[in-house]
Amino acid sequence: MDKVIVTGGCGYIGAHTIVDLISKDYYVISIDDNSKSDPKILEGIQQITGKKVKNYQVDLKDKKALFEVLNKHKDAMGIIHFAAYKSVPESVEKPLKYYSNNLIGLTNLLEGVSKFEIPNFVFSSSCSVYGNVEKLPVSEDTPMGVAESPYARTKQMGEDILRDYVKSFDGTNNKAVNVVLLRYFNPVGAHPSGIIGEIPLGVPNNLTPFITQTAIGIREKVTVFGNDYATRDGSGLRDYIHVMDIADAHTKALQYLKEKPLTQNPEVFNLGTGNGVTVLEMIKAFEKVSGKSLNYVIGPRRPGDIEAIYADNQKAIKELGWKIQYNIDDMMEAAWKWEQKFRRG
Repeated sequence: MDKVIVTGGCGYIGAHTIVDLISKDYYVISIDDNSKSDPKILEGIQQITGKKVKNYQVDLKDKKALFEVLNKHKDAMGIIHFAAYKSVPESVEKPLKYYSNNLIGLTNLLEGVSKFEIPNFVFSSSCSVYGNVEKLPVSEDTPMGVAESPYARTKQMGEDILRDYVKSFDGTNNKAVNVVLLRYFNPVGAHPSGIIGEIPLGVPNNLTPFITQTAIGIREKVTVFGNDYATRDGSGLRDYIHVMDIADAHTKALQYLKEKPLTQNPEVFNLGTGNGVTVLEMIKAFEKVSGKSLNYVIGPRRPGDIEAIYADNQKAIKELGWKIQYNIDDMMEAAWKWEQKFRRG
């Protein structure tokens, strides 16, 4: 049974990926300082999988504590690195917080990867690295654009760090590491069981939890940021993808790395459905599956947001053997099921 280290394992995508990894016979340990996550999600993982996952409550910026964990688990076949701050609005307000956390955490982790010779590394990147694009859909060959937020810039810089890191291996003193960069679009939804899902701390920054919290009465209304974009209905257009499809792609990326010859170039894969959906269309999809009428208002554009983006996902489909299992209705239905169970429990 291969061992995998997941940083940010108590976070939204990390937790769902752990469930997918366990279902495919990986042994998983988590590193998460819980500054932006709730450790109770581990109970949900255990309920779904029957496996108890150990989490080390360690800040990746604390190199000494991090290395102690990596030394205990240096037999791991790979690391999936999720641990990062991810709020676009907060990054605009507090850029230094984002540069410090997201980049120092990454470089410390890579030092540990070299020191303890962990051979495979999957990096959680984002479609935000493309910025505002002129041509859709976005492929892996689309050049990086101007980052619209400090969060997006940390993902661009993280990718650059990994490219330089991989190129530094000279075949003598340094042991090579295989790296995959997964640029995903907009993960939404929850595990189909409704046992785990997104747990925003404080006011949500993402659309779907704001929708479900408004529907259940926690929030007064949903604000649609902008209705004057050049899209079908004027609201921002995104490629929304079910979190379990994202999770499956991470497991497939690890398997891909295990079988792939070492190279000095990280492989890049877009993870999206290949379809753009507007914010207003997402609201309508929720109303359809929930049977509830949602209170929403139109507000001004939000700093850091881009107008429209969706993926060309053919490379991941062909090379990872990945395929989309869930549609928009599935995403909203799972998110609503999770919201209701979470508030009851």
